[in-house]
Amino acid sequence: MRKVGILGGTFDPPHNGHLLIANEVLFALELDEIWLMPNREPPHKEKSGAVTNDNRLQMLNLAIQGNPAFQIQPIELERTGPSYTVDTMKLIHSRYRDHQFYFIIGADMIEYLPKWHKIDELIELVQFVGVDRPSYSCQTEYPILYVDVPSMEISSSMIRDRLKCGRTVRYLLPESVIHFIEENHLYGT
Repeated sequence: MRKVGILGGTFDPPHNGHLLIANEVLFALELDEIWLMPNREPPHKEKSGAVTNDNRLQMLNLAIQGNPAFQIQPIELERTGPSYTVDTMKLIHSRYRDHQFYFIIGADMIEYLPKWHKIDELIELVQFVGVDRPSYSCQTEYPILYVDVPSMEISSSMIRDRLKCGRTVRYLLPESVIHFIEENHLYGT
């Protein structure tokens, strides 16, 4: 049975914090691979509208180049409507019956778990893996494995704001992603 970690997000843009989390969980839990799964319409967030789904996929491909353990799982982009994790995981389970899934979430989402759509059903489908984020609590009654990840206070919204203001994002994003953003004039560049 393959052990697969899933890191979902808008990846608008994908940054070094995403990559650090994925890599730390990969090795800490001795997983076979990590699937980065961009959402179409996360029910808990407003979509920035700054880039297309194709742009996000291209940036994500650039970000994971050179790491064969990282794959992109575009299943949520293939669906329409809000991206409820329980629906996605049912679909993934039907396609990959010989896999065990570890769903990676930050402490901000750990706090939000009681509000997740059909959470009791979801915890039967995946093993949640929690990673710490500054200013959030990791306390929950739900079964979660914790992985200690070096703290990086980076968010996609902070990066978008910096780009819009013409500030540097060097070392926050992979260089290939920075070049893509500049070449395609994304986020006000």
